[in-house]
Amino acid sequence: MDVEVSLRIPNMKIRSLDENGYPLDHSSVRFKKMITVPSMPKPGEPIQLTTRSGKPFEARIVRADWEEERGLFVVSCQYANRSITTDEHAAIISDPDWQMKPLI
Repeated sequence: MDVEVSLRIPNMKIRSLDENGYPLDHSSVRFKKMITVPSMPKPGEPIQLTTRSGKPFEARIVRADWEEERGLFVVSCQYANRSITTDEHAAIISDPDWQMKPLI
């Protein structure tokens, strides 16, 4: 089953900058990627996610919603750890499979 992952990652102590040079607040953006899962993940379950350049990382399922107009499930996840390493952050940001989308 194909689903869209909507991933929330924690802010870093030294934040990355947006295209205008302002610190990026990750609480106001989500990183989205299409993945294939064998069955619908349930809230609270861990899920392994990947980037092209980095090792797999773990996230926790928060919720899953059916998006009628797009005809697919959107699985909301949160990065499993309280902090994110510089390498993992760079791997997500630079991966063309992960699209950063503002919540507003």
